[in-house]
Amino acid sequence: MQHQQSSEWLTVADYQLHLRQLTPNHSESAYPILMLHGAIENSRIFYNEKGRGLGCFLADRGFDVTCADFAGRGLSSPQASRHFNHSQQQLICLDVPALINYLQQQYQQPVVVMAHSWAGVVLAASLARFPALLPKVKAIITFGSKRVISVGGFKKRLHIDLVWNRLSPLLCLLYGYLPAKQWRFGADNEPAQYLLDTIGWIRGQAFVDPTDGFDYAAACADVNWPVSWHFAAINDQLLGHPLDVQAFLAETGLNSGRYSLLGKAQGHQQDYDHISMLTHPSAGADHFAELELWLKQI
Repeated sequence: MQHQQSSEWLTVADYQLHLRQLTPNHSESAYPILMLHGAIENSRIFYNEKGRGLGCFLADRGFDVTCADFAGRGLSSPQASRHFNHSQQQLICLDVPALINYLQQQYQQPVVVMAHSWAGVVLAASLARFPALLPKVKAIITFGSKRVISVGGFKKRLHIDLVWNRLSPLLCLLYGYLPAKQWRFGADNEPAQYLLDTIGWIRGQAFVDPTDGFDYAAACADVNWPVSWHFAAINDQLLGHPLDVQAFLAETGLNSGRYSLLGKAQGHQQDYDHISMLTHPSAGADHFAELELWLKQI
């Protein structure tokens, strides 16, 4: 590895967010990178101790990378439990602004923010709601980010209609949080309120905050977005279907940025899916390498 790994914790309200710092041996980038994970996962989608993942790839090439665990997830403290709840609105209004402000102050440079899956929705909502954050963001990169799951079929009925929308709220009632890891349908658990807050948006309800009615769709219309690049995967047929990704980009106005579909027909080595676009060994020679060049030009 051409980088060092260390952990620190950022206090927000009454909890601490874990930050995995991937520090290059020789820094070559003016802009720090912040990586935000999606639902039922944590920041390890971007790194591991053996140097794999997009975070490690970029740190090995001179970028200062911070992989954040949201509240209750990963190594953040406390863990999701009956005694620690956390809502989507808290994520939008507290966690994301705190992370961007912290890194911007630490490096005295605007931040490149990369988001996987649902984190792209949360990021867009946070920046639209708090436009004072926008000058602190140099670029936005999303992977498989969608707000509404419009595709049909058996997988949708099983994984979304049944497991996410029906079983998961029942598990939250039973356990006090979503035990996705224990029940083996996710890499990490979720606070109960966060799970409940996502359901309406996934079903297609308006892009409005379920807690206080803030209209994110209207706010997005007024945003002058930073430069951006958005990835969808050809084999991502449910959690980030290319059509749903494009619908999210159109809804927010992020479709003014660059868009890439990851598949063999598009010249890549693999037909990627929702997870493999960030974890497959071939990604380094494919879109990771393209992204590195792009980041060094912005």
